[in-house]
Amino acid sequence: MPAIVGTVKVLSIEGSGVFNIGDVLNMSPSSTSKAYAGAGSFNTGDYLRISNQHSQTNTYDKDLNDSNIKTII
Repeated sequence: MPAIVGTVKVLSIEGSGVFNIGDVLNMSPSSTSKAYAGAGSFNTGDYLRISNQHSQTNTYDKDLNDSNIKTII
C-alpha cells in the first residue's frame, strides 16, 4: 500500500546503510567484521574490578576468506 511521506531530513548514511522511501520488496544491507580482543576487553559498566594475570589472544586464522558476501543487483 503506497504511503504519503512528508519532509525527510537525512543527516548521514554510513557503511552499508540503506535509506528508502516507498514500496520495497527486499532490503538487506550486508557487512562483516572480525575483532580480536584479550581477556576483559569488552567489559562495560561502573566500578569494574578486573584481574587478568595472563591474557593471550590467538589470532592465527588459516583460511583466506571468513564471511563472503555476494551482492546480487
